[in-house]
Amino acid sequence: MIKKISLLGCTGSVGRQVVEVVKRYPDRFRIVALAANEGGRLFFEQAKELAPEFAALRSNGGEDLPLPAVTRFERGEQAFEEACAYPSADVVFVAVSGFAGLKAALLALSAGKDVALANKECLVAGGHLVNAAAAKAGAKILPVDSEHSAVWQALGFDRRAPFEKIILTASGGALRDVPKEKLPQMTAKEALAHPTWQMGDKITVDCATMLNKGYEVMEAMSLYGVPLEKVSVVMHRESIVHSMVAFADGAVLAQMSYPSMELPIQIALTYPERIYAGVPALDLAKLGALHFSEPDPERYPCFSLALACAREGGDAPCTLIGAGEAAVRAFLRGQIKFTQIAQILESTLCRAPRGAAGDYAHLCETEARARETAETFISRYGD
Repeated sequence: MIKKISLLGCTGSVGRQVVEVVKRYPDRFRIVALAANEGGRLFFEQAKELAPEFAALRSNGGEDLPLPAVTRFERGEQAFEEACAYPSADVVFVAVSGFAGLKAALLALSAGKDVALANKECLVAGGHLVNAAAAKAGAKILPVDSEHSAVWQALGFDRRAPFEKIILTASGGALRDVPKEKLPQMTAKEALAHPTWQMGDKITVDCATMLNKGYEVMEAMSLYGVPLEKVSVVMHRESIVHSMVAFADGAVLAQMSYPSMELPIQIALTYPERIYAGVPALDLAKLGALHFSEPDPERYPCFSLALACAREGGDAPCTLIGAGEAAVRAFLRGQIKFTQIAQILESTLCRAPRGAAGDYAHLCETEARARETAETFISRYGD
């Protein structure tokens, strides 16, 4: 039986790799709906090649290119929402970036769709809403982030299985070997040169600051229903061990492979069955050694700020997301220095009011207010 997929965020890094997985096994998978925020030639090329039933662009501007006769094409927020809960889809693949992933996941789960989740922010900001929507609809959340896919695999694809501790691994990003005193001079180009992973710009910068690892700690807390004390992080520069789970008897299970997002993408669609994912077999003898160490809080202040938000709870993680969106965008545009990302996050968190995580509307307000507050600090640094 062919699994039908609605792919949200089809033109992004993860979305493009989902398309490659689907093309590898056309007898197993079919994309019935495609959605992206903005158009461009890639979106229309994907729609032309895949011939989905429905194609949606969230934005109303831009050029429209010819599509297959079988594909209905719409623009606007309503079109995006339709793709999020597309009726004939068996699974909705949430590969959109940022806070927008929360709305996408909630719409899909509320429609009773299983969600393959490749968006960190929705669980960080609104994990309580996502879990409640999944429970109410009897739908599944399938982790796609490489770290959380690794944990899920180590638990035998059972997020409720007992364990003692989750151990997330972190590469340290593109600037991990740069002397700390030189970090203020690092450019966006240098921060985007990740040594082991090919990812989108935002997440690659978040990897360099390790803000993404703080997000992943909060993801783990939400996905596996555990307190912060049951999640730890170790540095692992080779990016071979994608995460580990420790058990009561002292055993630790690790999921290992060469770095490739196509493996966690595919396993979310085929579990518990494993089939070729385009990843070569791991050659441990050739690797020779794997290295692990503790994170350096002086090098990665964004990671420390994220852990503080995890301890505080409420809407603090949502505030962090909004501030992070604004700060990283400013860095990529050359408006601020690399080290000023952490300063903007801290300043925004200090100024922002605190409250319960609340409902979706409250989280939207919190995230927007955090972005606005961060922009005021960005403008000062740019002067």
